[in-house]
Amino acid sequence: MKTCPVFLKALAGILVFSCLGLHPAVADEYEEQRIKLLTEVIKDVEDMEHVLGRSELTREVLSALEDVPRHEFVPEKARPYAYRNRPLSIEHGQTISQPLIVAIMTDLLDIKPGDRVFELGTGSGYQAAILADMDAEVYSMEIIEPLAESADQRLNRLGYDVRVRVGDGYHGWEEQAPFDAIIVTAAGDHIPLPLVKQLKPGGRMILPVGGRFFTQQLILVTKESGGTIQTQDILPVSFVPLTGDH
Repeated sequence: MKTCPVFLKALAGILVFSCLGLHPAVADEYEEQRIKLLTEVIKDVEDMEHVLGRSELTREVLSALEDVPRHEFVPEKARPYAYRNRPLSIEHGQTISQPLIVAIMTDLLDIKPGDRVFELGTGSGYQAAILADMDAEVYSMEIIEPLAESADQRLNRLGYDVRVRVGDGYHGWEEQAPFDAIIVTAAGDHIPLPLVKQLKPGGRMILPVGGRFFTQQLILVTKESGGTIQTQDILPVSFVPLTGDH
């Protein structure tokens, strides 16, 4: 994980001075776009303080957002738009989430180095790469086999240590549980009980809940030390629906 970015606020806005050293071969090509994206995310979070209860993301989350080459996780035709602050379509009718939402969800999980994190919905692997860049131990499950295979190959090629498995993530990854944190990147109409059971006491889970054609709510689930579950509505979101037999 890089810790070198320095973020300075100026009267004219937010200036981001970056040390894009992880992928030097492409740093020049995407540097300006990446700095612009970071600036937009920082400003958006400041503007959402009344909703999020915080005005800034942690340095670790911002560093991961800078480090991970988002253009590697989108189809070739979408690369010109890779660093725009919006979701993008990937294969098999799925999407890669908006960087702002990725950053907020990651920040709310309060990831520490070495934490075991389960991700439901690998997609192209972008969110998993963000978590791995923060030195988390990431276990990601994807129900669409071709997506899982391509994400696994991509993550390995880029040097991210993520365990990817094909399967219905609704049921979690029981043999690797319990998890310090769980992140769900597709929307269901309820909080999956198997994931609640696989969350460590003191752990956090972030997920969208709601129907495909109705308002979805990003919800933070916290499991207290005694096993009591607390939930907090964060903000309205729009995710692709969960799939599977459940």
